[in-house]
Amino acid sequence: MKIWKEGMNLVQDTYKMVRTFPNIEKFNLVTQLIRCAVSIPSNIAEGTSKKTDKHFSQFLDNSLGSAFEWETQLIVAYNENYINEINFRN
Repeated sequence: MKIWKEGMNLVQDTYKMVRTFPNIEKFNLVTQLIRCAVSIPSNIAEGTSKKTDKHFSQFLDNSLGSAFEWETQLIVAYNENYINEINFRN
């Protein structure tokens, strides 16, 4: 699925991005960003294994929730000047 591939790209981008964060965030924002990013394609993948559209939709909803959580944490990273505006907009 295209959306799963985009989610996997987000995971890669997140890992690259957090490498520049300060050590104080190693077990805080870094961990949260990675967990959310990984959760997005993981929920899509798990949802595809479900037999009903209702169950698949539930996993897509979980994935969307993780995406919104990731976005919020990205805003925090930007506000704390851990990432520049160009990376934030991308």
